[in-house]
Amino acid sequence: MNKKLKLAYCIPSLYYPSGMERALTIKANYLAEYLEYEIHIILTDGKNKVPYYPLFPTIKTHQLDINYDHLYGLPLHKRAIKYLKKQHQLKARLNKCLNEISPDITISLLRRDINVINRMTDGSIKIGEIHFNKSNYREFSDNKIPSFLQKIVRHYWMKQLINQLRKLKKFIVLSDEDAREWTELNNTAVIYNALPFFPDSVSKCQKKRIIAVGRYMPQKGFDRLIDAWSMVNRKHPDWVLNIYGDGMRSELEEQIKALQLEKSCILNHSTPDIVDKYLESSIFVLSSRYEGFGLVITEAMACGVPPVSFACPCGPRDIICNGEDGLLVEDGNIEELANKICYLIENTDIRKKMGVKARHNVERFKIENIAKQWDDLFRSLKNS
Repeated sequence: MNKKLKLAYCIPSLYYPSGMERALTIKANYLAEYLEYEIHIILTDGKNKVPYYPLFPTIKTHQLDINYDHLYGLPLHKRAIKYLKKQHQLKARLNKCLNEISPDITISLLRRDINVINRMTDGSIKIGEIHFNKSNYREFSDNKIPSFLQKIVRHYWMKQLINQLRKLKKFIVLSDEDAREWTELNNTAVIYNALPFFPDSVSKCQKKRIIAVGRYMPQKGFDRLIDAWSMVNRKHPDWVLNIYGDGMRSELEEQIKALQLEKSCILNHSTPDIVDKYLESSIFVLSSRYEGFGLVITEAMACGVPPVSFACPCGPRDIICNGEDGLLVEDGNIEELANKICYLIENTDIRKKMGVKARHNVERFKIENIAKQWDDLFRSLKNS
């Protein structure tokens, strides 16, 4: 019988409902419940805040109480000084925590801990996993600083990151497309994010409803989607686009109003019943400027809803088989996005066949398949 393995994950917090927290929770819960891993999650922020996604009862959390979120809003010079102090605290407290836990493997999710993880003295194997694509990771943007200085800072940050990643036993990325970007490394491997659900019911792809899901922020490109929708709406005014998310609503609301799309383009708040919303829809659209993976694409496909997606970096090309289980669109080509949406609206049989194929093809992302890849990786590292 395989020996029970002990893992320690390092992540800032678990109380916020974003993709990284969700992906970790899905994976950790499965490893703990079905493969009997002993799992510890080490946090730096969010003391006394309940995890947004429930954890399996045997999973233990450890709060280092560093509070990096206290740095937000401070002037740059004060932020830099306090950040260095907090990094010193992190190094000492994380080292103490890891020595107390004594894990077999410690996994950094590449936040502040990646800068100190290789200096820990607990003796565990150190690996990293990233939930962003390389090109858009460690972006530095501050309007008060000249662009050339921002470029210098970003270059320094990336050089520093590469130096730390080289020291890891393994570095896990979310797509083959992104793996090809890490040319400086020879320790990369690809393991996709797991589906959070695979419902028994599927969409019949008959209702005149289109769905998009994500935070209301520039990365998700909903401004691009709304521009495309204005073209779709002229041809198909009886169809409705529902966008689910939270965040920066006002600019999108103004855009919808300016294009007179109030009746056919609806900004909804995020909902725990998102599966029901997928099942009520006939087409899913991803308009992001970039992704780490694009989990929402796989969610829609699991519900039998064919996706139309910009071929942005990184993830959609790994997920969608263009013309078979969905449609890929040249990144940023808004007119083509509108045309591909119209194509699926106007070709009901093709839309339904793609939905069926999407449901079938996306099974490779089921948690039991993804967890096996992690289990194989962890045991091979431990045995070597």
